[in-house]
Amino acid sequence: MGYKGRDVEVVWLSEDRCLIVACDSSGAIGEKEEDVVKVPPEVVGRFATRVALLEVMATGGYPQVLTVAISNEPVPTGEGILRGVREELRSLGLGSLAVAISTEKNIPTQQTGLGVGVTGTADSETLRIARSQAGDIMYCLGIPKVGVEVESPEDPEIVQGRDVLELLHQVQVHDLVPVGSRGIRSEAESLAESVGCIFEGIACNLDMQKSAGPSTCLIVTTPMGFRLEEGLRSSLAVTCIGRLN
Repeated sequence: MGYKGRDVEVVWLSEDRCLIVACDSSGAIGEKEEDVVKVPPEVVGRFATRVALLEVMATGGYPQVLTVAISNEPVPTGEGILRGVREELRSLGLGSLAVAISTEKNIPTQQTGLGVGVTGTADSETLRIARSQAGDIMYCLGIPKVGVEVESPEDPEIVQGRDVLELLHQVQVHDLVPVGSRGIRSEAESLAESVGCIFEGIACNLDMQKSAGPSTCLIVTTPMGFRLEEGLRSSLAVTCIGRLN
């Protein structure tokens, strides 16, 4: 577990400036012979990049460099993955972000493997980690999906990078936590523990234990009475899942 229960590590460069590092891995997802989930390599590249970017951006960090470690040949798998990586960066206005790349040039492979890392920077005053308070309401944005359920990076039911950017502009939003394989409840409980609270869940129509795969949903905390639904795209589900006590 990373910094204060989050899937990031924070390295302080000074009293008011830090590095934020996040990464994501993907295995057996692609178009190779022994891949379990069959999707184009472009989709693999987009989702892995999105996960790492969301982790950094959700803390208030600004991405500075991205690494792409491809455990497959440069062409065609590596080439396809990189198209997806660059497409995801462009969708967030990060097309000029520095990218370091490595591919497997010596050994033939039968499964797709990928690792993406993002290093960003943040000021102490903009860092959004463990800002939640007792009494805050906890929401989940989007629907947890995994594996073959995630057909497209443009799925209107899952969180996109632009959703995080919109939320960062709302001062009433305290914490943003992308949900991955640990599921909604586990992330909610970790967030509560990081601020000395207990997560008190309520009945809802979401599977709180289910893996959310490539960060398809997002936990958000706000003060009681704040209308989170306002200003968000209408196709994204907003579900109240509980409060912090």
